[in-house]
Amino acid sequence: MSLSLSSFVIKSIRIFLTYFLFLGVFCKSNSQNVIIRGKSHVSYSGKIIELFLTSDYITNSLQRETNDTIDSDGYFELHLQSDYVQPAILKIGNATAQLYVRPDFVYGITFPAIDEKKDYHNDTELNVNIGIIGTDSTELNALIFDYQEQYNKIFISDNDRYISRAIMFKYADSLQRICDKRYAKIKDPYFRNYITYSIASINASVSRGENYLINGHILRKPIQYNHKEYMSFFDACFKGYLNSVATQHKGQSLYNIINVKASYDQLWNFLNQDKFLKNDTLRELVIIKNLWDCYFSPDFVPDAVETIISQINQNPKTNEHKRITAIMLAYMNKMVVGSEAPDFSARTRDGKIESLSNFKGRWIYLNFFSTQNLESLKEMPQIASLKKTYGDKITFLSICLDDSLKSYLNYFKVNPKYDWPIWYNNGKSLTKTAKQSYFVSGSEAYFLISNTGYLAQSPALAPSKGIDHRFKLLFKVRKKNTKTGIR
Repeated sequence: MSLSLSSFVIKSIRIFLTYFLFLGVFCKSNSQNVIIRGKSHVSYSGKIIELFLTSDYITNSLQRETNDTIDSDGYFELHLQSDYVQPAILKIGNATAQLYVRPDFVYGITFPAIDEKKDYHNDTELNVNIGIIGTDSTELNALIFDYQEQYNKIFISDNDRYISRAIMFKYADSLQRICDKRYAKIKDPYFRNYITYSIASINASVSRGENYLINGHILRKPIQYNHKEYMSFFDACFKGYLNSVATQHKGQSLYNIINVKASYDQLWNFLNQDKFLKNDTLRELVIIKNLWDCYFSPDFVPDAVETIISQINQNPKTNEHKRITAIMLAYMNKMVVGSEAPDFSARTRDGKIESLSNFKGRWIYLNFFSTQNLESLKEMPQIASLKKTYGDKITFLSICLDDSLKSYLNYFKVNPKYDWPIWYNNGKSLTKTAKQSYFVSGSEAYFLISNTGYLAQSPALAPSKGIDHRFKLLFKVRKKNTKTGIR
């Protein structure tokens, strides 16, 4: 009798949950608690569903917040503490979906199955579109999805053709007109900012009136640390700022302040000359964002950059800056010399998936480059030269960070003599890319990995900065201590 009653209760719960999912809408929850109740395809039964949040939009690192085991009928429930609107990443194995969550809401979602007819590798990440139950076209996720459709209609090309600056301006203006008309009645502040900063990012990416954009969207306005599109716009405006200043008149002073003196106070005073950085909090955030990029740049000394970040962390302008710099320092400690080199997978020019671990037992000189980054391209002939000298002792491995597979493949047509492994990062398909594994924020970085699998230089010198000298010293020392040298 008790077993029958228990079965009845369980069945009743299932019926109620199904009723909630398909007839109910978003409900208020308690204490800033977000609840996600879901129904997945039964093929996911017994698997783990994980929820990730972005820790910050400087390092863009993902942190797993919660998980649940999907039951035999495909049901799951996730609980999350969130004080603001933000995108959450849901993962079941290789299947990944995105859901923008609000504080104090209960969401009902459906998680579709992967199309088994598609050819994909075991480590390939596949994006799926979840269903959100009990909502209408004015719900935030529905609005963002609709906006992305309008964006894709204008900007996404089937033939991967180049879009000139003039055409980008035209497209951005066209998208703005569509949004003004289509979302005229939408008052949601998050979505309004989403549109504003998304379109502003387009204009900033092609240098369309940066002064106007910064004046209109950043100065005299609160910094929106937790808004993804705002921070993307911020990145577009100030990316490469320190490198740009360093190449100008008095630039050597900046290199000296960072690489030699490692002084935050002097860096702070040096940048006080910029009319856009008179606000203390904004200036510090620009410094933090650029120091993160400089850490991976061959033009700056990593230890010096880390020292300045530590100085900021000790006495920041805001608690948010303390939190971000703490995350940065934690990652730098993970990538410290002597720590294990992270493994990763990437695609070869033949479309196969290979892993760094394939070169186990070999010294590895790893570099990241982009065909859009002229400075990184200048290093490639020197890598070819180094390979001729040290190819029997060191594996040279290059990772292309291009967004376009076409440009990556075209690079080999132009440079057929580059015969070492040059892989494609392919950030849209692999679960964790090489770029993510090594926390590379720009489009150029170098690492030296020992034959025991540990970081020997992190970051390493670029060929033009003297890595050859490091190789000479390294092998000279090893030959004194072993009969066979480095294998």
